[in-house]
Parts: sequence; structure tokens; C-alpha cells
Amino acid sequence: MKLAMIGLGKMGANMVRRLVKDGHAVVAYDVSAEVADALAGELDNVTPAADLAAVIARLEGPRAVWLMVPHQFVDPSIDALLAAGLERGDLVIDGGNSNFKQSQARGTRLAEAGIHFVDCGTSGGVWGLENGYSLMVGGSDAAVALIEPALKSLAPAADTGWGHVGPVGAGHYVKMVHNGIEYGLMQAYAEGFEMMQSREELQLDLHQVAQIWQHGSVVRSWLLDLIAEALGDAAHMATLSDYVDDSGEGRWTVHDAIDNAVPTPVLALALQMRFRSRQDPSYAGKLLNAMRAGFGGHAIRPTDSSKD
Repeated sequence: MKLAMIGLGKMGANMVRRLVKDGHAVVAYDVSAEVADALAGELDNVTPAADLAAVIARLEGPRAVWLMVPHQFVDPSIDALLAAGLERGDLVIDGGNSNFKQSQARGTRLAEAGIHFVDCGTSGGVWGLENGYSLMVGGSDAAVALIEPALKSLAPAADTGWGHVGPVGAGHYVKMVHNGIEYGLMQAYAEGFEMMQSREELQLDLHQVAQIWQHGSVVRSWLLDLIAEALGDAAHMATLSDYVDDSGEGRWTVHDAIDNAVPTPVLALALQMRFRSRQDPSYAGKLLNAMRAGFGGHAIRPTDSSKD
């Protein structure tokens, strides 16, 4: 199929690469024209667009326009696409980390104009190009059918790693909870390794421990693989601060749990521990940063050597 990708950051650009590899044609747009031009120069079947009007002009109806932009830019992007000529029967997909309530409102707004909307929770980070993306899709049956060929190409396999999980809002809701769980898992790993690191008299080789747990252990996982990789590079670990950021979805998860009176003590405490990391140095914070950098390519604050 032919579709547009708006936003060519670390995930958007790799999604274009995966789509083209599987035979799709992509109209590519980014606020930095140089990025779109470079991607078109790298790949066949990618056409750069100088503006959103050019995006609309290069697609035939029903158009499919995939947004991979920060959540605060989704509404301005939709406004600009409507002004550029988006028409009844066209489809907008928000593949970023938006609040599910905003996705519901966007779906209602676009439906009034006869335009389909799909909210797609997207997980896979910088490794999605190679391994495929986990895609949690919300929207009507008709809307999801329009984008299904692309979903099958982006996922790890055509029948694996993606699913239509419910109506508009459901995709971003499931992704929000996914990220809340991610916070809890990461915090548990970080605390456990900090316990072992503190037992100096045992002289534990934490890299060795992580490698042992990678095979056969009930706690083996991709996050543990990232820990093992990080602990194998002492020089890199030394450059990490323990200041751990949060992108917002952990907060939304806890807010929703409170709204629905669902007890989530692990997820709530994991979020609070990220706030704590911004006050005093900790080994656990370093490991949390190593995992975030490993799966998502998130920017990490370097350690402040002046505190040493």
C-alpha cells in the first residue's frame, strides 16, 4: 500500500525503512526537510514532501497518514492536515504515545468530518526495524482494515505481535498500561542489582550474575539482556547519571488507576522512585538509565563529574 509518515525521528524513520523493505510506498514528511530528503535518497519507494499539502497531493484516496510525532504535536498536525485537504474516507493513525482520552476526543472530532482515526500504541524502540514492532491498535473495523497491510509489515510477523484491541482509545490505553508495567519491571531489576552491588564482602560479579539469569531463569527477559549488556561495559556505566526521566505514560497509568480505584502499588512506587532519582545518586538509577537507553534510545544525562 501507499501511505504517508509524518515525523521521521528515531522510530518514524525506522518504520519507513521496515515498510519499504516489505514493498510499501511511503510519502515522507518531517519539519526538517533535510531529514525527509536524506531518507528518500537512502531508500527506493520513498517520496519526500516539502509540506503537508504536498503529502495530501501525493496520496490517492482513501489516504492513510501515519503520525509519529510527540503527543503535544498531534492536534496541531491534525489541524494542518485538515487545512491541507484531508477528505472524507481518509485515515489518520497516531502511532505515538498519546493519552487515550485525547485519542478518544480526536476520533470523535474526525468522525464528525467523515475521517477515520486509529490510535496505535507502538513498542519496540530502536530495535523495531530489525525485530518488528509490538502494535496495539484501537479504532473501528473499517479503519483498521485500511491500514492492516502496513500493520502486518511493521509487526514482527503478519500474524504475531499486533492486534486490534478495541475501539478508538483502546490502543493508547493498552500501551499506557504496558509502559506502567515496564516501569515496575525496570525498578525491580534495578533494586535487586543494587542489593547485590551493596554486598561488597561477597565480591559479586554483577555482569556474570546477569548472564547466568539470561538462560533458564524465570526472570530472564529483554530488559535483563540490556542489563547484562550495560554491565559488560564498565566505561559506559561510569558515564551514566542516575537521573531517570519519565515520558508521561507512567503518570497517566497511575492517574487512571486512581480514577478507577484499582490498586497498583508497584506501578505507583516505580513512578515515585523515578522522582526520587532526581534527588540523590543511586546505582539503581544508573541501571534504569542503561535499560532506557538500550530499548528506546532515550537521551541520558551524563554523570556530573563535579559531584565525585
